[in-house]
Amino acid sequence: MLPKNIDKLISEFLSMEAASAKDSNSIGYMARSFVQATLPHSKQEGNEFERRNGFFRLTVLSPSQVGLPYGSIPRLLIAWLTTEAVRTREREIILGDTLTEFMAKLGLVPTGGRWGSITRLRDQAQRLFSSSISCTYDDGKNWVIQNVKPVSSANLWWDPKVPKQVGLSQSTIILGEEFFKESITSPVPIDLRVLKALKQSPMAVDVYCWLTYRMSYLKNSTYIPWPVLQVQFGSGYSTSSQGLRDFKRAFLRELRKINVFYSSLKIENGKNNLILHPGKSHISKLLCE
Repeated sequence: MLPKNIDKLISEFLSMEAASAKDSNSIGYMARSFVQATLPHSKQEGNEFERRNGFFRLTVLSPSQVGLPYGSIPRLLIAWLTTEAVRTREREIILGDTLTEFMAKLGLVPTGGRWGSITRLRDQAQRLFSSSISCTYDDGKNWVIQNVKPVSSANLWWDPKVPKQVGLSQSTIILGEEFFKESITSPVPIDLRVLKALKQSPMAVDVYCWLTYRMSYLKNSTYIPWPVLQVQFGSGYSTSSQGLRDFKRAFLRELRKINVFYSSLKIENGKNNLILHPGKSHISKLLCE
């Protein structure tokens, strides 16, 4: 008998299977910086966070009174903003007439209360939009830094208590200039339906985007040590041998979820490495043209 979460994902996949991502207008994009290194999975103490991927480092700084963004909602927001930037070629993004309409675009159902989706979206949007993000490449010889602030300004005029009510003014976001440039010059194509289906797990979202990107250019079989993957995707796990085993177990669990939608992946679980074999990217660049 399949675990309930896998069974649910299979049901969602079967409902998606009849229509391709292109036909259902579900081709989306993720900014490449947030594929190479990712935001926190869970709530963090302090107001600085760092994630590494080889020579690449992503650093997030947030006002101490606001806090760092974490979880699936910032990832859904970044994917949607990147997709809108690619689609419109404009820095100013219109969010929609109502909060309910905007949340539907993210795959969220409006629920009230302290722990409801409306409160969580508002909180995570404030955290993400207030953050300063820098991307650094340092191989010991060359050093490059780029500041990528996703949002330059935001005007959200919805009443959280009345999510279906049209705001008095249009809710808009102006993307940061560098984030906008990266979004339109080197976006990573993804299937937004898969992101929404995997939204209960930030790690699954991250690994899906990373594999989709990695398979788009992989030419030879590649061995990636588990400790390297832990630095990239599992900052919440300790660096002990037990922490590595816990991370590996969690990574493989999320990979099984991804395989429901991305069955053409050719991956082996080695004792010391994850082995990637060349295969198709989940979203071909040809579909995006």
